[in-house]
Amino acid sequence: MAVRLDGGASPDRRVRVQGEPVDSHPRPAPEAERGAVRRITVIGEEILRRRCRDVTKFGTPELSRLVDDMFATLHVAEGAGLAANQVDVDLRLFVWDCTDEWGVRHVGHIANPVLDEPPAAGRRLLEEGEGCLSVPGPYRTVPRPDHAVARGYDKDGKPLVIEGSGYFARCLEHETEHLHGRLYVDRLGRRERQATLREMAGSMDGVLARRAARAGARGKQF
Repeated sequence: MAVRLDGGASPDRRVRVQGEPVDSHPRPAPEAERGAVRRITVIGEEILRRRCRDVTKFGTPELSRLVDDMFATLHVAEGAGLAANQVDVDLRLFVWDCTDEWGVRHVGHIANPVLDEPPAAGRRLLEEGEGCLSVPGPYRTVPRPDHAVARGYDKDGKPLVIEGSGYFARCLEHETEHLHGRLYVDRLGRRERQATLREMAGSMDGVLARRAARAGARGKQF
């Protein structure tokens, strides 16, 4: 998921890592410092339309390396969240480093996420701008529930329950959809979807150049 246009930095005292409050957390996250930057897949590539496989092997160096690489890639792309199929890996896993509208920074990863069904009573949709790192450039207004609960596991197999409201809920919903082979443009009408893809075609080269420059500035290869 791409960072919203009005997204800002949160004070470190307002940070939740893996859903738990902490006094501070480095920016960029330590995983981003350790990881290598990978190419981000773009709409039209088959892997983005495939339902991803469950993570079955936890606590492995390979899974830890993938999480690190995804954080590094997310950081140079200036995104809020990134799913594994966006770095061409067919696994149900995503990472996030996302600041919500209350100034709280959320950082973490989750494997095999399942979203709770929102209760009909009190369910509220927010219509706000949304972008995607695999649809470089455009933002569109997309209605989504204003609250989300994701249940899954961390990279070591520990059960996780991650709860979010507002923009962070949107991030959890957006990234979980990726793992089912869906993108935010699927929620648009035909004409708006076509206009979005035309806009992407005109802006993609510039977006990718900025990502490469940001990676180079951090001593990483994009």
